[in-house]
Amino acid sequence: MSEYRTLFGKAVKALASDPTDAGAEGQIWYNTTTGSFRTVLNVGAWSSGGNMGTARILLAGAGTQTAALGFGGYQPPSPGGKNATEEYDGSAWTAGGNLGSTRYELGGAGYQTSGLAFGGEEPPGPNVAATEEYDGSSWTAGGNMGDGRRSVRGAGTQTAALAFGGNPGPASTNATEEYNGSAWTAGGVLSTSKQGMGGAGIQTAALGFGGKTPGTFPTISTTESYNGSAWTTLNPLNTARADIGGSGATDTAALAFGGEPATATNSTESWDGTNWTTQSNSLATARKQFGSANFGPNTSSLAFGGTPGPLTGTNATEEWNKSIFSPIAATWASGGNMGTARFRFASAGTQTAALGFGGYASGSGNQSVTEEYDGSTWSPGGSFPTTRRDLGGCGTQTAGLGFGGVDPGSITSIVTEEYDGSTWSPGGNMNTGRRYLAGAGIQTAALGFGGYTTTSVANTEEYDGSTWTAGGSLGTARRLLDGAGTQTAGLAFNGFTTVEVTSTEEYDGSAWTAGGNLAIARRAPTAAAGIQTAALGAGGYTGTANTNATELYDGTSWTASTNLTTARRYLSGAGSQTAGLGFGGYTTANSAATEEFTGEIVQLDYKTITTS
Repeated sequence: MSEYRTLFGKAVKALASDPTDAGAEGQIWYNTTTGSFRTVLNVGAWSSGGNMGTARILLAGAGTQTAALGFGGYQPPSPGGKNATEEYDGSAWTAGGNLGSTRYELGGAGYQTSGLAFGGEEPPGPNVAATEEYDGSSWTAGGNMGDGRRSVRGAGTQTAALAFGGNPGPASTNATEEYNGSAWTAGGVLSTSKQGMGGAGIQTAALGFGGKTPGTFPTISTTESYNGSAWTTLNPLNTARADIGGSGATDTAALAFGGEPATATNSTESWDGTNWTTQSNSLATARKQFGSANFGPNTSSLAFGGTPGPLTGTNATEEWNKSIFSPIAATWASGGNMGTARFRFASAGTQTAALGFGGYASGSGNQSVTEEYDGSTWSPGGSFPTTRRDLGGCGTQTAGLGFGGVDPGSITSIVTEEYDGSTWSPGGNMNTGRRYLAGAGIQTAALGFGGYTTTSVANTEEYDGSTWTAGGSLGTARRLLDGAGTQTAGLAFNGFTTVEVTSTEEYDGSAWTAGGNLAIARRAPTAAAGIQTAALGAGGYTGTANTNATELYDGTSWTASTNLTTARRYLSGAGSQTAGLGFGGYTTANSAATEEFTGEIVQLDYKTITTS
């Protein structure tokens, strides 16, 4: 029998703890602390991507994970179809050119800059044979299919595509058609008539799997491969299902995910050319009738839109990545309660050295209380000299800054005060007194922006440690907004004009420019933290209800993360995108609750080797 050293050139090491570098892949070691043999395996996992602009079902997809295309479909509960196209860049969706015809249950193939749409149903019918070609900005008519059909699946490229299965009405079909960039011709037939299959590969090496049969439409698990002329039956899926997502650039390395065996599933299976293997990590959102980036490898895929249940649609996107690293989801965990339950107050500092000051408490009015957090417990700090609420704040626990707001007589304030870790002292007055403003930066290089005088304002002021001077105005005048970052790299997001807004703006030290929009329109304060390229916003008020939604900003776009435990508005935040803090606020009463945010952690995926 060969020894491990002979096979891999290394001996089995005895280690007190598991190694953390990528070189551990495929190696075996003995962990002396746990008393077990361990290794690192290449595994896959789904994680959240940027939300689509429009929630919809029965849409088609094309492209790869970092350059995907989603088009057509419809938005429940209306039966009307959509002609909208969206393009994904690996983090965010943006609008593309509209399809020439409104349809759903259509097929897709190709890439983001050379996509293909074919078949489907135009509401309220009939099925269509129309083909359209996408050039990265607009759709133009291509050659019609031989049969108009819905629930058809595709594979290949714009100039060498495959369409198979579907329903021309009233039953499923086994027909296959091949596209050469201008015309469709008949190809070999599937072994069984079916619709709602998953697809992968190219025109001469394609894979079709799952689907529904005619009649009562039971779901099936059959897998078939196409060699350019004929289909061959291969080993089946482990879970029979239809309206399934699929991807894979070849017929020997594919991915099948979601669909419905009876109700929507989140199950994921990987194909190695011979067998399907159920993956340990599933979609976060069970769904069917969704779009997928069907031309990516089975190590990097995308699922978007679809429905988790009857007559509902989602705009959620999930990204599949297979590697030796495994993500540990972000979490919110309970911290120590504040001494004074309150809301509409200001904050500064980090997760383990935070500051909360001023604010308002129902039943007792404006507050002058300052509290300091050490990572587990809040304790009293120096009393805030000017009792007020709805003020701006920034800085650190030992060098904090509070400015603006409104006093107990509802007089808008221009006052600035500086904290040294024990005592507040006067600073330079703001030029424009206002409430509901946001702040960013440090005590000696701060920003104050937006807010409300007798109306929402856009002006920005910069503080140098003694004096406020005018900076560039926001593009959108608003109040009840949030801030993060520094004086020369600031971030303004959400807020209220006449309604709650999603807009984000970035400051470069002189001017504001538009950034990526939030997925959820809300007014602040929220638990805001971080810097311009790595910010956190959680909680707030949507205009109809408190929310616990958390979103993360990467300098370009916002993505959803783990929700706060308690939905609330008018809370405050501190820290960073990976180590944030949310505290106080208002639910149906004053809140003293503190929650600590730990961002997603990526670590090696360790496996224990059992012996017998």
